[in-house]
Amino acid sequence: MVGKVGPDGLNQYVFNRLGSVDESVVVGPAYGEDTAAIDLGDRVLVVNSDPIIYAGDRVGTLGVNIASNDLAASGAEPRWMTITYLLPDGDEDYLDKISRQIDNSSQELGIAIIGGHSEYISGIKRPFLSLTCFGLADRYIPTGGVRPEDKLILTKGAGIEATGILATDFREELEGEVAEEDLDKGADRLTQLSVLPEGLLLNDYATAMHDPTEGGVLAGLFEMASASGLALEIEREEIVVNPDTEKICEAAEVDPLKVFGSGALIASVPAAEVQEALELLSNNGIRAAVIGEARASDAIGLKVDGETFDEPIGEQTYELWD
Repeated sequence: MVGKVGPDGLNQYVFNRLGSVDESVVVGPAYGEDTAAIDLGDRVLVVNSDPIIYAGDRVGTLGVNIASNDLAASGAEPRWMTITYLLPDGDEDYLDKISRQIDNSSQELGIAIIGGHSEYISGIKRPFLSLTCFGLADRYIPTGGVRPEDKLILTKGAGIEATGILATDFREELEGEVAEEDLDKGADRLTQLSVLPEGLLLNDYATAMHDPTEGGVLAGLFEMASASGLALEIEREEIVVNPDTEKICEAAEVDPLKVFGSGALIASVPAAEVQEALELLSNNGIRAAVIGEARASDAIGLKVDGETFDEPIGEQTYELWD
């Protein structure tokens, strides 16, 4: 059993064991919600934690962007971050490489690294990171805020993060099947991971936002549906899959809609405001499209071209690391 703990396990072992009650906690742990919200009076402190496990070459870049994306999708500006490094025994090259990546990405996003922990561990072959990001919001936007008849917007496209990981960590395996130009484009996708720009632009329009990570766009949509208690009806042909993503995922025998999806943002927007939101994104150079809509339904979950998903969707690239 590899991947995120499902809702049943969380409900049985985690969500009923949350320590003391604190009335300043506006949003705490819940399936599908990636961030916590703490009332500070005039503003909201937004916090999240993310591990980076299945990546090697650009793990620091991925970590900073993925952790900060959760805050951007909650309407917050990422400000501070703590990082735990777990490294293969005695390999300082990893520490040097990863810390440089973290420094560069954090400076680009305006994030200060304020603490953490570092440790060498025997028995692991690649570095692991655990990152906690903090930021402030005037208006907190949950994953579970989708309303009936809202339109679902997706920015940039599916499988951006996975494309970058596959084109770097698995380049040698793919070179015989994917053109060098497409592998280079794929590797460059790791420079397109942040959703902070679109998160800020959609802050006044979105009823809910979510950045798809493990399990891709479809997993992200399922989590939004579950957190909101609605059914989301999606048209697969409206989901953008960039040509390099399509070729790399085909060669790796994975579905681009079910692989690491950081770099895209899913947002629900009232139908009356969706065109204005799309125009705002376009005017700022961000490609986006309506991919479906929300329906009030007793059958909570995700429907894609008539295919129903009523269980969490797993990450398909995990098998490549076995």
